[in-house]
Amino acid sequence: MLNKAQKILEQFFGYSSFRAGQKTVIENLLHGHHTLATMPTGGGKSLCYQIPGLVLDGTALIISPLISLMKDQVDSLLTLGISATYINSSLESKEQIERLKQLKAGAFKFVYVAPERFESYEFIEALQAIKISLIAFDEAHCISQWGHDFRPSYRSIVPNLRKLRQQPVKVALTATATGEVIADIQELLHIHPKHLVNTGFARENLHFHLEKGVNKEDFLLNYVRSHPKESGIIYAPTRKITDRIYQLFVDKGIQTARYHAGLAESERQLAQELFIRDEAPLMVATNAFGMGIDKSNVRYVIHYSLPMNIEAYYQEAGRAGRDGEPSDCYLLFSAQDIQLQKFLIEQSQMNEEKKEREYAKLQDMANYAYTRRCLQRYILDYFGDEKGEENCGRCSNCCQEGELKDLTKEAQMILSCVKRMGERFGVSLTAKVLKGSKNQKVLEFGFQNLSTYNLLPHLTEKDITNRINYLVADGYLSIQDAKFPTLKLTPLAYDVLTGKAEVWVKVKANEAAKDASHNEELFDILRGLRKQIATKKNLPPYLIFSDVSLKQMAQVLPAHPWEMLNISGVGEKKYEQYGEIFLQTIQQFVEEQGIAKNHGTATSLP
Repeated sequence: MLNKAQKILEQFFGYSSFRAGQKTVIENLLHGHHTLATMPTGGGKSLCYQIPGLVLDGTALIISPLISLMKDQVDSLLTLGISATYINSSLESKEQIERLKQLKAGAFKFVYVAPERFESYEFIEALQAIKISLIAFDEAHCISQWGHDFRPSYRSIVPNLRKLRQQPVKVALTATATGEVIADIQELLHIHPKHLVNTGFARENLHFHLEKGVNKEDFLLNYVRSHPKESGIIYAPTRKITDRIYQLFVDKGIQTARYHAGLAESERQLAQELFIRDEAPLMVATNAFGMGIDKSNVRYVIHYSLPMNIEAYYQEAGRAGRDGEPSDCYLLFSAQDIQLQKFLIEQSQMNEEKKEREYAKLQDMANYAYTRRCLQRYILDYFGDEKGEENCGRCSNCCQEGELKDLTKEAQMILSCVKRMGERFGVSLTAKVLKGSKNQKVLEFGFQNLSTYNLLPHLTEKDITNRINYLVADGYLSIQDAKFPTLKLTPLAYDVLTGKAEVWVKVKANEAAKDASHNEELFDILRGLRKQIATKKNLPPYLIFSDVSLKQMAQVLPAHPWEMLNISGVGEKKYEQYGEIFLQTIQQFVEEQGIAKNHGTATSLP
């Protein structure tokens, strides 16, 4: 069966080999083992169930919490000649009944459904009538009560599945799961520890950047203007801020779409279509957008402000570079972002226990904004991923230039002050004491009499606050209560206080250079051709060929069908549909430009 899986990989999807973890997951499913796959966004999770679904008899059932993702995945399968459909609330009642009828008749190899379908007697009845090859839980963190995007309707599927006469193999897939989330999913779906597949969370093509203290609107305008041909997403924390940023770009004549829950369904759908089809290269949105968008050529994601937690941030940032190409993830941070997120948590309908967990997660997110460590490494440590290098060499912290600065003496003053204040107060009051403030609270507690009072008069309170936050982020201080944070010394702090450890920091960031080995002019021509075909067929451009495939074409300059079939993402099915016209376009460009090929490289003829 694995030989058949390999053949399907090549023929339908145009890849010669499996990515990390894919082969193991597919083998597990073909041998009937329930499996949990934790892979980074863009790591090829969908192939983990699509290929077994094509190998095994029957219909594969894919459970997804996202309507937009279903449509994208179904469109993608249909372009490859694979029978697929979706059943969700976006369909009229008559259409749902028709698709259930076709489902009973075994018309589909893949059916994508929303979790709510399992509360329908008619749907369960339809499933009883067919052979189910496998059941896949996409975005599986939604099933866990500890997941950052927990959906009760998603979790209730499990008891409903037990009503089925047949119990097919199950696979759960996620890109963002902490240890407790993984354990919860494992218990719910009865997954043996041997069948946990974790390829790590690292995204080696992503460059993470932190920008603090910048004028956010100016930064956005400058960045978007300097990347006019690239597709990007800007995430904003509220609808109001989303509308303001959207209007900013519209007023500057920049083609932009927007998406948030306050817009009509038809407006959201149109915005999504414009973005997916590259009609509007820029999307400004709240976090309601994007988790289910299978758009491979997003080159940058910018967070206007601090997200609520690391899981949400990594998932949203992970919309960039799904095709494996170098892409940028920016977080624009200011201290008031934390207060906004606290307000949003307080105003939510969560119970107090859940709120406390969210405050703690927000503190982890704030620590990310202040850390001087490698940003990718910070995220990997958060997820308990010990794989990969200590420093990614790509993020803004790793790429900082300038001399190292010794902050040991200032750190000792700060840590000593926290200790003398009884480890019972927060960042703000500690900064005031160190600054020598005559604030009423400082005087009330008699902190003006401490030996650490006014130890840092040459710094502003903001500078002292930043240094305290840095010490929190890198583990010298801990926060005891995320809602009403109090500072406490850690073992690392005692090493600094006793002179066993030093504290050093660097200064400014450089942008990572991007690969430009392909012919940029030809790449633009191929993108234009892809857009024409996509418009004619009413499909998103990336479903024709990905940016990775087009760049490889513009680098290799294939002259024969067999060379075209060696391009990543160009399988037999895709070549039958589009290969010839792309081949002709490339050869026409080569002749017009007088380009000679030499062992896979191209040079201009004299």
